[in-house]
Amino acid sequence: MMRFVLGFVLIVFGATARAEIEIQEVTSPGGFNAWLVEDHSIPFVALELRFKGGASLDLPGKRGATNLMVGLLEEGTGDMDARDFAAAREAIAASLRFDSGDDTVSVSAKFLTETRSEAMALLRAALIEPRFDEVAIERVRQQVLSGILSDSKDPDEIVGDTFYAKVFGDHPYGSSSSGTVDSVTALTRDDLLAAHRGALAKDRVYVSAAGDITAEELAALMDALLSDLPEEGLPLPADVEVQTEAGVTVVPFDTPQSVALFGHRGMKRDDPDFFVAYVMNQILGGGGFEARLMDEVREKRGLTYGVYSYLVPKDHAELYLGRVASANDRIAEAIEVIRAEWAKMAAEGVTQQELDEAKTYMTGAYPLRFDGNGPIARILVGMQMDDLTPEYVTTRNAQIEAVTLEDVKRVAGELLRPEALHFVVVGRPEGLEVPVQ
Repeated sequence: MMRFVLGFVLIVFGATARAEIEIQEVTSPGGFNAWLVEDHSIPFVALELRFKGGASLDLPGKRGATNLMVGLLEEGTGDMDARDFAAAREAIAASLRFDSGDDTVSVSAKFLTETRSEAMALLRAALIEPRFDEVAIERVRQQVLSGILSDSKDPDEIVGDTFYAKVFGDHPYGSSSSGTVDSVTALTRDDLLAAHRGALAKDRVYVSAAGDITAEELAALMDALLSDLPEEGLPLPADVEVQTEAGVTVVPFDTPQSVALFGHRGMKRDDPDFFVAYVMNQILGGGGFEARLMDEVREKRGLTYGVYSYLVPKDHAELYLGRVASANDRIAEAIEVIRAEWAKMAAEGVTQQELDEAKTYMTGAYPLRFDGNGPIARILVGMQMDDLTPEYVTTRNAQIEAVTLEDVKRVAGELLRPEALHFVVVGRPEGLEVPVQ
């Protein structure tokens, strides 16, 4: 077992207090690994599980299977139907949440120390032996279909679906993880059983916990909870290279305000320059009202309520994206300003003042993320999935501080690609009457 201590100086009610977070690496007799932060001050535990693969594991013609399957994990297990399962969970004041994304299936559990055995029995049953009753399948299927129909009328969803379809084509990233009306309608119980076996497996599980539990107890918990999962899941999809060209794709939609998603190829999370890119983006579009895009597009010109940019290092592709919404008669100007700022930073980098302010904010805000067992457990499991080590929590701020003006200028010139910055716009934009490509 290895231990790493994170020390923070926090300002609490005007006084200085030191908070230490000790990360333990735990390996169970059955070979499962976890990261743990013990905190016995409150009789409560937060447990996080992640299964790598997620909705990208959907088989051809079965889009939406993983999403629907995950939605059914709390709809009954063993001799309990959905109502019995909910009643049993509520009786012990436990929280069990299941979710799926492009690259992961997420499981979050919160429970009291005194009812840990009962909570873990419920969670194990949901993971290992979900019932997938036909009545529950149809109920959750209708919920998913309702969501798909709602998304088809939402400009914010349309713009994302269009951008991803354009960039990724027939790769799983190129379509909504919820599936389509046709694909979800056609899913059978056997499809859901196959999705369950393919997504929830021992070879892709990550575990973290924070709260009132010891390393020995967590090790035993993991073996009891996970040992009956399949040994291996479905193969992960292939990587895909992002290729875009400067331009605009317009999706006509009757709305007084156009929504735009823009971007191009990004950077891998394990790239040696990722921290430089992270700081650079804070200055360009990730820093709220202090960011250049917000200052130029909103503060100086009043073209939007909000504009921002962000790095998206997916498991099998990397993107650098941004979003903005503006009135139909002003979106063209907003796009031109964004293009200009993109090119300006690519050519010139940032100022020393901008860099100093970004570092101050980013290093000061980091300790505030560790504000409870739930957030700590989520941070720990995310670090594992990013192939970080426990030492990261003690070195992260130093890596931010080490970023120089020359670093930012170099990386900005490499990462920001005005010649590839593509905009997808949903609405009735004036001056951008470009047909859907």
